[in-house]
Amino acid sequence: MTTPGEPAPGAPPAPGAPPAPGAPAPGQPQEPCGPPQPGGRGGFRALRSRRVVVATAITAAVVVVLAVAGATVGSGAAGPHGLGRAKNFTLGVLGHPASHLSLQSLAGRPVIVNFFASWCAPCQRETPLIARFYRDSGRHPAIIGVDVNDSASAGLAFVRKSGVTYPVVADPAPMTVAIAYNLPGLPVTFFLNSRHQIVKRVYGPVTRAELATGARLMAGHAG
Repeated sequence: MTTPGEPAPGAPPAPGAPPAPGAPAPGQPQEPCGPPQPGGRGGFRALRSRRVVVATAITAAVVVVLAVAGATVGSGAAGPHGLGRAKNFTLGVLGHPASHLSLQSLAGRPVIVNFFASWCAPCQRETPLIARFYRDSGRHPAIIGVDVNDSASAGLAFVRKSGVTYPVVADPAPMTVAIAYNLPGLPVTFFLNSRHQIVKRVYGPVTRAELATGARLMAGHAG
């Protein structure tokens, strides 16, 4: 699990240092960061802060939720496939905290919501792919990127390097929106129809084929 300020994944421990809790013994294969969720992939970068921990599990999750100024989370009714309606949120625009963007502002429009971070290794590959998909599809459907537990400078540098042209908001610690969406780690992508019901979600880095399938489902067509 990686958080800003920690050693990079795979970095060797200092000489004489004990192995990290749960780390495999020398010579044993590395395990992904948490078990894969249904329909997802392993290798998530779990979200962690000193006061909030999201622990992944297929059958249970332990979540500590703390209030955060400037971020609001709503509630929704059940949606198709039992995935429910996306919870409304309002967050500051990355690099422009005085400006805010809410999911509700896109009411009546299908939306892809992608949770990512500059420190998330799988996001290094996924975010440029989503940026290309958005450009190639004529900026439709709408996409909102949510930069989780990141510094503004690192997040801005990352989205610029990745060619992102869709709006990006910041969800800093204690990650109220990420917690409200019960994220098992990063990245995670939600596909919402025009009523903002979740028609598809992908745990782990999304593929171009999954983006295309999700876009069809968002428009009301069979995947």
